[in-house]
This record gives sequence, C-alpha cells and structure tokens, in this order.
Amino acid sequence: MQQDPEHRSRDEQAGGRVMGLGRTWAVALVGMRGVLVEVQSDAGSGIPEATIVGSVSTAMKEAKHRVKVALKHSGMRWPDKKVVVNLSPADVPKRGSVFDLALATSILCADRQIEAPLAERTVHLGELGLDGRVQPARGVLPAVHAAVRAGYPHVVVPQANAAEAALVHGAQVTGVGHLIDVVRHYGVPIDPDLEEQIRSSAPAQPLQTPHAAHSGPDADLGDVLAQHQARHALEVAAAGGYHLLMEGPPGTGKTMLAARLPGLLPDLGDADALEVTSIHSLCGTFSPEAGLIRRPPFESPHHTASAPAIVGGGSGTPRPGSISRAHCGVLFLDEAPEFPTRVLETLRQPLEAGYVSLDRSGAHTSYPARFQLVLAANPCPCGHAGSPHSRCTCTPQMLRRYRSRLSGPVLDRVDIQIGVEPLSQAELATAAAGENTETVRARVLRARERTRSRLEGTGWTTYRQAPGRWVRERTAAAGRRLTRDLDRARDRRQITMRGYDRVLRLAWTLADLAGRDQVCTEDIATAFTLRTRERHG
Repeated sequence: MQQDPEHRSRDEQAGGRVMGLGRTWAVALVGMRGVLVEVQSDAGSGIPEATIVGSVSTAMKEAKHRVKVALKHSGMRWPDKKVVVNLSPADVPKRGSVFDLALATSILCADRQIEAPLAERTVHLGELGLDGRVQPARGVLPAVHAAVRAGYPHVVVPQANAAEAALVHGAQVTGVGHLIDVVRHYGVPIDPDLEEQIRSSAPAQPLQTPHAAHSGPDADLGDVLAQHQARHALEVAAAGGYHLLMEGPPGTGKTMLAARLPGLLPDLGDADALEVTSIHSLCGTFSPEAGLIRRPPFESPHHTASAPAIVGGGSGTPRPGSISRAHCGVLFLDEAPEFPTRVLETLRQPLEAGYVSLDRSGAHTSYPARFQLVLAANPCPCGHAGSPHSRCTCTPQMLRRYRSRLSGPVLDRVDIQIGVEPLSQAELATAAAGENTETVRARVLRARERTRSRLEGTGWTTYRQAPGRWVRERTAAAGRRLTRDLDRARDRRQITMRGYDRVLRLAWTLADLAGRDQVCTEDIATAFTLRTRERHG
C-alpha cells in the first residue's frame, strides 16, 4: 500500500528520514586496510522475508537468522515486513560476523524501535550470539582506527574489545555486552524485570584471554659465555637492523644468542607500535591491558611450518603469517636448512620489499613484513663437519643437499654470516661474564641515534633502508681508496653487487658504534669479514 504523501512529508519533517529506512556504519577489513561500510536497512511492505546484498559472503547472508533470534531473546522484535539490507560500497568484500551488531541496529532503526539520529553517525562492530550477547571480535583496533580516520569517532564495540578500541586516539568508545545495552545506549527504556529475565537466561560471558604477542624472551646477553665474535655480530645486527646467519655445531649457543637480539632493539615508535598492534589484533594475539605493543616482537616458527603459515594465507581474506607478526621485530628460523626449500624461497621478496602481497580469488591483501631475519644452522646434518673433536658421518651428497637448501639468492640477502665455534672445557671454565643486555643496548641506541643524525632529511632511519647508490657515493666521498680491496673482491666475484652494498652499510654501522664521524678501511675490512666468513667444512 502506497504511503500517503502528507504522512510521508510529516515523517520527513519530524526526523529528516524516510519511514522504514535505517542507517548505520561498520568497517570491512581488507588486510590491514579498513573500509567504512554503510549499512542500510529498509523495512517495507511485501512478503515478510530478509535479503542482504552488497558483495557479502555466504556466511554474511546467514547473519539474518542469527540477528533475528538475537532480537527475539533481547526483548525486541524482528519486523513483520519485507527487510532488505544493503552494505555499501558493493565492490568491497564483506566477510565474517563482525557486521552483526550493525545489521541489528540498522534493522531496529528501520522498524522505528530505535529513534536515534546518533546511530546514523556511529560505527558498530561485533558478533551476536543467539541469546543477544555481543561476542568479541578480531581486528577491532585497525577497524576503529579506520573509522576515526574517516571522521566517525563514535564506535560501539563488544565490551571485551573496549580497552583495545580506546587505544585509538580520538575514538569515543562505548562497550556493550548485550544487545539490550545497545538499545539503552540509544535512549530506549528497558523494563527492569524483562532485563533481569533476559540477563539471567544468558550465561555470563567467559573471560577470553588472548595469547599475548611474544615480544622476545626475557633473557640477558650476559648469560652467553665467551663467543665474542658472535656477540659482536649480534650487536652490529641490532645497531643496523641487519639479517644474521649463525652456523656452527649443536650446543654452541646459536639459539641463546638469537633469543637475546630483541632485548637489544629500541622500543617501537607510535606509528610502528600501532601497526604492530593492529597485526596482532587481527591474529587474536593481543592483550589490550598492556596498551600498544612497544617492544619488538619475536617469532620462532617450527621447521615443519608451511609456506602459508610463514608468509600468510588461508581461505577468503588471507591472514597474516609469521613474517607479519614479526614486523618491526625478529623472525628466528632455528635449524634453517630443515625448513622446506619452498618456504625459505618465499622470504626473498619480503626481505627486500618489507611487505608481503597475498592474492586469493577475489581478494588482494598486503601486510607489512619489515623484520630482522635470524637463521641458525648446523654445518651438516649430523652437525660435526669441520669439528676437530668429533667425526662427521655425513656423505658428500648429504652435505651438498643440506647446504643447498639455503640457496644463493636467500644467503645473498643475509647481511651478516658468521661461524659459531664450540668452546673447550677450559675456555668455559675461565670465561668471564660478558656485558649484559642493558649495557650493549645503550651502545646500540647511541649508534642508532648517530645513524639517524647522518640520515636526517633523507627519509631513512637506518642504512639498510638506504639505496646502494647513495651508500656508495657516501663512501666514495670519504675516500676512494677505502674500497680498493672490496673492489678487487667484487671483480674476482667473491661478492655480488648486492653483497658489495651490504658490506658498505655494515661499515657505516661499525663507524657509528665506534663513534667515528667517517668510515675507515678497518670498518670495511671488518664488515667484509662479517659478511663473507667461510662456512664450516
């Protein structure tokens, strides 16, 4: 039946809205990028049914059943009308149940059970249970950040995610535990007896404590006895953000050294902390009570991990992998040659680009992956090649196959490559305690500050970010004779052009650690040794 024009005009004058049309907002996450989604619901004449349109997944289309039952168990009604819900823009894929709360709110507005203009300027995020409880969701931090950036600071989120959402500067957060909390938020009175009955029929929300992002083992560098060259290599890697390979027999302290690298790194700045925290929010590995993640994360996947587990993947919109969870931190691959070759080769592009692009049917996603790679390897399958104290039992074919798993292109991207020798009983007995993490970290921070000062105005903060041409020109300005021996090594093909540039970057970091204004021949020689140390055997 067509609405009387006079009545329609009265409705529009009273509320500025067309009768039967409700509107609110949600956020669709495409990787790390949040897109504001307008959720419009129309409750009009016709056969009572519900249709959801706007590039929604099959799971999203099933949300109408979940919302309908949740409304019933919350003391509200599903409109006895033809309901059409549109999620715009239509070209953005919408997946998951995080749109439930926005769907329910827009339908209640369309049916005039809620008369609240504020709902049209509010972003709603959360999954609904059949009993009306609002369940926590992943990715609330990047979603709220996107909403505030788009000019919608009012956000309604699950109570369990309220502390996480509040980390976004400028967000005006309302945490809700039940659908009746949303209704009350918009000024609809709730009968106390009915509310008590509803809440008593819904079991208490269990406390869900996510696995906190691993920000590095609580270990001190002073625990590592002797191993002076390896300790120095670790300090240089921390000062310049360089990738590191440690090769040596079992029990030489490679894993101990790698575990102590995060402790030498500086705290994350605001932009990096927000990015890292957003990644862990997407993964469900973030505990908001501690605030933004400020310490560099530490990821150490097992060597049986698949390529999607390392770089990211999954059906629908791909999830972040280990390399993205290690963003601005350390990715440690222990027993690196035991990883499948395909997995190791997938690291080549992220190591250079600092991000990973994942393409799936209907979805293109990009995640940041600017991490420090630390590889630990034995010299051979049995671990005793080149050892004067133990006999290697590996055949030449086994040795070649084992070493070929770390391909030339992968190794060429690793800045520092050192051997870690076993210590004799006498060396262990007489070894004095080395410098602790706090002492070395202070030196690393001073070196990084000198680097930032040198690179001021360039847009880079470390030499690893600087292009090779700039580093070569900077070194030539300090004296062309400095690179004479390095030039010969390049001409003899002892080192690639990529390796040549990495040696120069290492040399400048060594100069900053030593507090020198210019790089010297000794710095380049030391850097060449750190880069090209002979492998065992």
